[in-house]
Amino acid sequence: MIFGTHDANTLEQYEDVSSRAVKAALMADGHLGYVMPIGGVAAYDNLVSVVGVGFDIACGNAAIRTNLRVEDFERAEWEGIADTIFDEISFGLKQGQLNRAHDAPTDHPVLSDERWGWLPTDRGTRDSLRDHARNQLGTTGSGNHYVDVFGDEAGVVWVGVHFGSRGFGHKIASGFLALSQGLEWGKRAPEQETLLSLDPHLSELGPLYWGLMELAGDYAYAGREWVARKVVDILGGDELEIVHNNHNFSWKENHGGQDLVVVRKGATPAFPGQRGFVGGSMGDDSVILQGSPTCTPTQQAALYSTVHGAGRVMSRTAARGKWKKGVCKKAGAVSPEAMQSWIEERGVILRGADLDEAPQAYRRLPDVLAAQGDTVEVLHTLTPKVVCMAPRVTW
Repeated sequence: MIFGTHDANTLEQYEDVSSRAVKAALMADGHLGYVMPIGGVAAYDNLVSVVGVGFDIACGNAAIRTNLRVEDFERAEWEGIADTIFDEISFGLKQGQLNRAHDAPTDHPVLSDERWGWLPTDRGTRDSLRDHARNQLGTTGSGNHYVDVFGDEAGVVWVGVHFGSRGFGHKIASGFLALSQGLEWGKRAPEQETLLSLDPHLSELGPLYWGLMELAGDYAYAGREWVARKVVDILGGDELEIVHNNHNFSWKENHGGQDLVVVRKGATPAFPGQRGFVGGSMGDDSVILQGSPTCTPTQQAALYSTVHGAGRVMSRTAARGKWKKGVCKKAGAVSPEAMQSWIEERGVILRGADLDEAPQAYRRLPDVLAAQGDTVEVLHTLTPKVVCMAPRVTW
């Protein structure tokens, strides 16, 4: 089942994945990825796809509804809040190597999980990776990862975050990709389809990967919840509810009476009544949605999935062009002035963020949600007040 419209390369990737899957679907925010398109969903018979789950294992979104109201904050206060978030949360590749906060969750229970011992490498590498993961827990990374503060249609303040399992998840993905191709852990392997059997009688790698993928999921959840709750504290509010989902992950599910392994790469689970937080671009509204309570044929064809964001319409390089030490060597499709104008017109207070994440590089979220038809219902529309992303590097 294909939702929305897509370029030929994305459709070609989808058809290739579909040829190996029992069932497949492509969400309306889909675009080209590594082997499997972003926005793709594929169901397998007791197999899991390493590149399908992807390198940012358990990337996902979390949103917290607070007891605060937008009307209680002046513009100057929002500016100060943006500065505090940008100062206290670690963003980007450089800062994100270490959670600088005094209350960083370095003793979180996920770091003591027995599955760390499952890593198929020597103890020194395992200990080094866990130490690195400890330092990165609660950091947000770069790219399209963010920390936002919103107001909903009733004026209630929400906090939303988007990021995954950081370097830990990437090491798991690249490590198992290498092992599946007969290479040693840590060796660079081509990004090609790798389907691992979850039957322990057929594969040792499959069950190991599955357990470590789930550990990366627990790690990502811990990091997102720590960041979101810290921002609620910065705002001086209380948490009333949390909506939390992975969208680069795999689950064991039953579809049409058949037990399947479902891989969602940039797609949000949306079973009937299941809530999700889906972000727009930095200058657009986001939403809290749910899978339609009535189980429609379209929902079944979507494998109970929906979009994870607005979806890119141009690559990062096409959007930002080429820069060196703050000097534009080749202009991209989006200028700093155009990006700033978009943000200012909507009254968004922005910290960080680069041209490759400009709103012009994305579809509009209402359009992709409309293309999903009757599969989901929007519960809340979240208008951004503050957006914080990795520091810009181009200008």
